[in-house]
Amino acid sequence: MAKNKSVFMCQECGYESPKWMGKCPGCNQWNTMVEEVIKRDSQTRGLTASSASGTQQKPQSIVDIKSEQEPRINTHTIELNRVLGGGIVPGSLVLVGGDPGIGKSTLLLQTSAKLAQHGQKVLYISGEESVKQTKLRSDRLNISAGDLFVLAETDLDLIEKAVTEINPSVVIIDSIQTVYRPEVTSAPGSVSQVRECTSHFMRIAKTKGIAIFIVGHVTKEGAIAGPRMLEHMVDAVLYFEGERHHTYRILRAVKNRFGSTNEIGVFEMKELGLSEVLNPSEIFLEERSKGVAGSTVVASLEGTRPMLVEIQALVSPTSFGNPRRMATGIDHNRVSLLMAVLEKRVGLLLQNQDAYLNVAGGVRLDEPAVDLAVAVSIASSFRDAPTRPTDVMIGEVGLTGEVRRVSRIDQRIHEAAKLGFERAIIPDKNLGGWTIPKGIEVIGVSTVEEALHYTLGG
Repeated sequence: MAKNKSVFMCQECGYESPKWMGKCPGCNQWNTMVEEVIKRDSQTRGLTASSASGTQQKPQSIVDIKSEQEPRINTHTIELNRVLGGGIVPGSLVLVGGDPGIGKSTLLLQTSAKLAQHGQKVLYISGEESVKQTKLRSDRLNISAGDLFVLAETDLDLIEKAVTEINPSVVIIDSIQTVYRPEVTSAPGSVSQVRECTSHFMRIAKTKGIAIFIVGHVTKEGAIAGPRMLEHMVDAVLYFEGERHHTYRILRAVKNRFGSTNEIGVFEMKELGLSEVLNPSEIFLEERSKGVAGSTVVASLEGTRPMLVEIQALVSPTSFGNPRRMATGIDHNRVSLLMAVLEKRVGLLLQNQDAYLNVAGGVRLDEPAVDLAVAVSIASSFRDAPTRPTDVMIGEVGLTGEVRRVSRIDQRIHEAAKLGFERAIIPDKNLGGWTIPKGIEVIGVSTVEEALHYTLGG
């Protein structure tokens, strides 16, 4: 048998080096290199499909492979089903990440109970709590189900033995950083342990057809702790976002082999756990102040769901040589670009003004269709002229000041009309080809200056 080898691994990105270095060349982080002993035997090698099944796999023509549409497992939570792409795929490996205390364990425990109550056998494995502590948490959430089995274990071999005995449909691992494989000499949570344990869980999921959810801790930068390859190994990566001191949480898919990565699910943290928010537009607009300059509403699209969100802007004269540009929930570089367009194409003198942008409700907007609402908010605050509270803005803004078309305009307008908005400012290229709902006036504009004429009177 070959001798063991000692290497230094970065705990952030998984970079390997034969000697210790203060700064990791892979992620440029300081003091992240830790010495680990690598066993060079068959037990620590990667698990391929052939070794997992015990038979040699042969290449097949893609036309000879029969496609089978496996039925998904309904989680009985509409928001979670939407983010997963329609439900849980049997044999999938899903990574759930988020800040400490955000509600990851609560979400998975509630989902486990719902699955168990509808005939699915679920095994919840906790490496951070005892069985009694998990029971206390379930009592607080007022959940109970006979097919929900709980195990407090961190040894990978014992976990696999329990999975074989119970043969559940879904397994929850909370968390992957606490699980260790005895054959690997490094400590639990290290790069080697996380990589080996995740590879082992992937083999269990694929060979036995069991859906496995693993919880991953995040670093102070907000990324999944451990090597980045962990995200490449799993089938889906879900991030649970939100401020701990606010009640609303957003579940976002950043990777999904079985669905869209643009979907989000909105939840509200209450005393009895997480509850779904089926109409987030109403929630995000309920505290909106009317008749205040710098406030506009945009109809954004997150996956298949249109959402109406308030965008707030505050523009004030700067006290420093360089004006400040701060944005929450939207790319601040995009804000600087739109301010340059307003100054060059509309004539607003913004070079000596501080600008602060905020998307109400803690939502992050990434699509270009919010450009027009951001530009109108900035101009409204600069001129101290409030917009009409029943207006909604939709459109992408180009560098020449033109308002460009956006996708699925009909769904956005129908959502605005359903919530009582009376007028929509949209790109003129989006007019026609769809039915305008009753009760809302649609105005097409071709430039930002024309949009400001309708909303601010010039």
